[in-house]
Amino acid sequence: MPSASTGASTTVGAASSVTSSTAAVDSRLTPGGPGYRRMSFALFLAGVATFALLYSTQALLPLVSTDFGVSASEASWTVSAATGALALFVLPMSALSERFGRRTLMTASLAVAVTVGLLVPFAPSIGALIALRAVQGAALAGLPASATAYLAEEVRPKALITAIGLFVAGNSVGGMSGRVITGWVAQEWGWRVAVAAIGIIAVACAVAFRMLLPAPKHFTPGSLRPRVLARTVRDHLANPLLRRLYAIGALFMMVFGGVYTVIGYRLTEAPFSLPQGIIGSIFLVYLVGTVSASTAGRLVARLGRRGSLYLAGGTTTAGLLLSLVDSLPLVLLGLVLITAGFFAGHAVASSSVSHTAKQGRAQASALYQSAYYIGSSAGSTLGAVAFHAGGWAGTVALGLFAVLGVVTITLLGSHAARTQSHREPALAH
Repeated sequence: MPSASTGASTTVGAASSVTSSTAAVDSRLTPGGPGYRRMSFALFLAGVATFALLYSTQALLPLVSTDFGVSASEASWTVSAATGALALFVLPMSALSERFGRRTLMTASLAVAVTVGLLVPFAPSIGALIALRAVQGAALAGLPASATAYLAEEVRPKALITAIGLFVAGNSVGGMSGRVITGWVAQEWGWRVAVAAIGIIAVACAVAFRMLLPAPKHFTPGSLRPRVLARTVRDHLANPLLRRLYAIGALFMMVFGGVYTVIGYRLTEAPFSLPQGIIGSIFLVYLVGTVSASTAGRLVARLGRRGSLYLAGGTTTAGLLLSLVDSLPLVLLGLVLITAGFFAGHAVASSSVSHTAKQGRAQASALYQSAYYIGSSAGSTLGAVAFHAGGWAGTVALGLFAVLGVVTITLLGSHAARTQSHREPALAH
């Protein structure tokens, strides 16, 4: 028979275990708590650096073509090489983050990307420039999946969507600055000075990121064995909810990529005939994305995940239809709605991936990022083809088709959820 002291020790031990468990849960970051602001700002800056570097040459393609004496299609590879390499390397990079840690990989990725960014202005040929941009894109692949996995591990579940929304907001600011700043700087001093300016900004963001980001407390190293990685990827792809989220991310990005690839052509033509500098400033609309992404958490709290996706799809549709009107204010309003809808939908889908995946979160996020950038590439190419075939209406038709896909997939998700909820009570009996 156990003694009283043994029983007391057991009780104390159990209480200590509960206390330790509670402390472990409580140690995750939450809005208003210690470290949350530093973490949010650090990842916001990482998002700024990532997208500023990734799209730094997009607004400069005519100048690149003139400098190297190449066609527009050849110059466009300075963008495609970066985004394509990111899509290709995001999954291997996520495996490295599972082994070596999220913060370590993000720091190394930013260090390589900004170093290459400082070399880009000195590229002696179009081939060298494309190669540097591919290396830069591959390095940047370490950021998106690792960032969302870091947040899923270090932030309390109720604050996860808001935290990821802030990271996505940083993406929108970076994407905007990577186009607007380079456009105006290049107008005065040329494209090489413009990309150098983005490189310097990215260096400052990278240094601040490393200084501010709290050390991870809930990371558990995983395996680098290919068989384990393949099994993890297979498990994620076998999850119907994750497959739906990947498709939603790709379709939203198809709309966004198509619209912003072609909008410059629409605005240079009659009846608008805007100068290039003003067209570059159109990317200030990205600030709307900063707001919509950062408020995605409150949106989901009110409407739920599927309700938020319906609203994002409806907002994007309204923007596409408004952009058909030959009125500059209405076209701009249309871009505002498209941008708001896209960033809200992207924030909801990407955070849902992190919430859904219980194991191998970096791989789950990496698969989402791959689908996302495949959607970007497809949207840019198909949007241009549609514009060539049917003008702006053709590009809008492609966007509406993609949004219809988002709504259909979300409806299928709602149906699957209802079926599951009806099945579980039946199993209980």
